[in-house]
Amino acid sequence: MKDFALAYQKLGFSVLPISRKSKEPMIKFRDKGPMSAEEIERFWSNNPNANIALRTDKFFVIDIDLHGVNGFESMKRWSGLQYITPTLQAKTASGGKHLFYFKREDSTLGQNIGMLPGVDLKAHPNNYVLVAPSATDKGQYEWDLEKSAEGGTITTASKELVQAIKALSKHSELDNIRFNRKRDRDKKSRTAEIFEMIATGFGEEGGRNDALASFAGGLLLRGVDDEYIYELARIANNNGVDPLPETEVKRTVESMIETDRRGD
Repeated sequence: MKDFALAYQKLGFSVLPISRKSKEPMIKFRDKGPMSAEEIERFWSNNPNANIALRTDKFFVIDIDLHGVNGFESMKRWSGLQYITPTLQAKTASGGKHLFYFKREDSTLGQNIGMLPGVDLKAHPNNYVLVAPSATDKGQYEWDLEKSAEGGTITTASKELVQAIKALSKHSELDNIRFNRKRDRDKKSRTAEIFEMIATGFGEEGGRNDALASFAGGLLLRGVDDEYIYELARIANNNGVDPLPETEVKRTVESMIETDRRGD
């Protein structure tokens, strides 16, 4: 794995070591520079089986999943599919697909977890994706060179693709469904605030942990199953401007669940 990690670093990618057991980064990396060749050499010499991930700092990834909702079917129905041009593709361990595109210099693109049912957009500089030859209990990550651009290169996203992706963050796929609702414009319910937090995250440094704890407590109060609270917290965290480390999210959520079980 060390040789692969060094090869990715030499190509200019920001490499991260990922634990095969916990599937989480094995170093602190948020808002820090990329690992040097010397650091990679030293780390993988001591941890030869660590998986490899690349930070989505220079590129973004359209992550198509099969777990739960079939993301491939969602892509087929998306009007932006026409702007998907040949680029580097990878097969994920769970049978999904990763499409890699370099970010454009003339526009920005934010993270969008759930940009379509079964499809995520990973674009935050502090996010990352596992790459070949990493493996999990579900299988191995592989480059799909047969379906990639010639030479297996990452291409730059077109303006049209970026605009189509941005449109998804402004307009829901459910916009054509009419809802009859009555809203008190002077007051916003706690439930509404929780829903909005899923879309916007936990805010900036200094108040994120308190916001996360309040979020988890709100879900517990509303009877959400424990297994879904962490998943919703993870989605909300990834949608934030400055996400917390996943280990911190997990620790806080588990603490809130344990407190709820004790009846404190």
